[in-house]
Amino acid sequence: MLRLESQFLTERMPQPTKTAVMIIGGAEDKVHGREILHSFFYRAGGADARIAILPCASREPAILGSRYQSIFEDMGAKTVAILDIRDRDQCEDPAWQEFLEDCTAVFMTGGDQLRLCSLLADTPMMDKVRMRAQRGQITLAGTSAGAAVMGHHMIAGGGSGEHPNRSLSDMAIGLGIIPEIIVDQHFHNRNRMARLLSAIAVNPDRLGVGIDEDTCALFEGDGLLHVIGKGTVTVIDPKKMSYTNQCLVEESTSPLSLHDLRVHILTHGDRYDLKRRESIPPETVSR
Repeated sequence: MLRLESQFLTERMPQPTKTAVMIIGGAEDKVHGREILHSFFYRAGGADARIAILPCASREPAILGSRYQSIFEDMGAKTVAILDIRDRDQCEDPAWQEFLEDCTAVFMTGGDQLRLCSLLADTPMMDKVRMRAQRGQITLAGTSAGAAVMGHHMIAGGGSGEHPNRSLSDMAIGLGIIPEIIVDQHFHNRNRMARLLSAIAVNPDRLGVGIDEDTCALFEGDGLLHVIGKGTVTVIDPKKMSYTNQCLVEESTSPLSLHDLRVHILTHGDRYDLKRRESIPPETVSR
């Protein structure tokens, strides 16, 4: 379970410096306001930030890693290191292990979530990152593929734009940073509601979290999900689901029934209480 140890502040810039797990829907603004990346930078420690970039989800890790390195160095981070992992044996590199022990933040880039997990899952490096993130010792962010891996169950691929059905979501095991959620990224931008519903039908003990592009679902130790960015975060709560036919349909493409789901559409400044399973509107919203 998530055991982060801090409180959330909803003010805009300057951002708070408290640690968080930041799950970004992809295509975050890297050029203009950079609101989400600035929030990560401040939560990493600002001028004292020691950031590890994990670009191993990408087929071009050096190029993508260098782009984020330049962004955070331009913001004024003290140290930014690219951990360009292309083989699982590299996860035992003593120098990288030492850096992860002392760093203040880790950023996982986009790419292919299966590739990311194949390189990092069940390694000493990932065990260290998970432990430090869950204890609130570092800020951990993942964008696109780096977002998809955050739960225990992970959507590894699938279709979009259809009715919910078993063939729509290909499931795999993620990195278990926040085990109780299933994340889908680029959510409304790629019409993935049915895909996330399909995943929840098979895993009704999990909470579905769909995150739009340039939008972040931010988790701290207060048990709340906080939304920042330009789009929405969709929360699908199956706790009171009374019926699904997913075990009964014979064809994998047959439509799925899901009765009595609760759905929340959250925008910037909204919060969602993970323990009470209810949304909390902001007292004030400044855009």
